[in-house]
Amino acid sequence: MNKRFEGRVWKLGDQVDTDVIYPGRYLPILDPAEMARHALEGVDPEFPEKLRPGDILVAGSNFGCGSSREQAATCLKEAGVACVIAKSFARIFFRNAINLGLPLVESADAPDRIQSGDRLVVDFDTGLLRTGGVQFRFSSLPPMVMEILDAGGLIAQVRAKLGRNGPPAG
Repeated sequence: MNKRFEGRVWKLGDQVDTDVIYPGRYLPILDPAEMARHALEGVDPEFPEKLRPGDILVAGSNFGCGSSREQAATCLKEAGVACVIAKSFARIFFRNAINLGLPLVESADAPDRIQSGDRLVVDFDTGLLRTGGVQFRFSSLPPMVMEILDAGGLIAQVRAKLGRNGPPAG
């Protein structure tokens, strides 16, 4: 995982649920690239066309609440979202995102002061968020979680530990 990101901010509110992140009507889609074409469509039907690789989402409390659908994290990662910063995350979304290799940052105060369109630097090595001359500290993720992110997700980490580059022969 790149431990330093710089990207354009998209600001969202509180209680952004998984049905807003990835609407349920698209659950039959299995191709991650196609799933990305519907990321955050529940916020704005044109949102998927606005997202660019490297963009950063900033939200309020309980981001990813609702169902346990893994597709919510999948579509964001596949759409190129570099990182999600929120006051808090729903626990299942948090775990799904980490398992898929999507970096997350919890910060109680930064989401209130960061605005859509800001350029934001997220640095996991220093534990700092920086924008417009203002910086915020965040707690680093546990080493075990960083190892999963560094590997690109849990499956990639397990494959690397097992010495496999692909799925087992069948």
